Amino acid sequence: MQALVLAALVVAAIALSDSHPTYGYPVPTPAYAPAKYDFNYAVNDPPSGNDFGHQETRDGANTQGSYYVLLPDGRLQRVTCTVNGDSGYVADVTYEGEAQYPTPQTSYGPPQPSYKPPTPSYAYFS
Repeated sequence: MQALVLAALVVAAIALSDSHPTYGYPVPTPAYAPAKYDFNYAVNDPPSGNDFGHQETRDGANTQGSYYVLLPDGRLQRVTCTVNGDSGYVADVTYEGEAQYPTPQTSYGPPQPSYKPPTPSYAYFS
């Protein structure tokens, strides 16, 4: 009798292990709206030579924008870009101005150090 009960339990355990659990969860849906934004910024600081900026607009899967930077050779590099759906990133790069290469100044030997006597940080008392 015990063998029969044990055999029934083994068969039941095997039957239960073959069945996979099922879940009744629905497929998740996005809880957000399609992306929509518009931004821009620009920096123009002549003393440091910095001149750059960026602007971009997006509505859903369509994005348009451009950015520019003043290069060390004096030209302005401008990149205009678009992304429409799954078409990928499409960029058009242009340069404004002509590259300038100033003549380097010649130095005659290594720079000479300049020394001055140290300033004492204490006072003598007599």
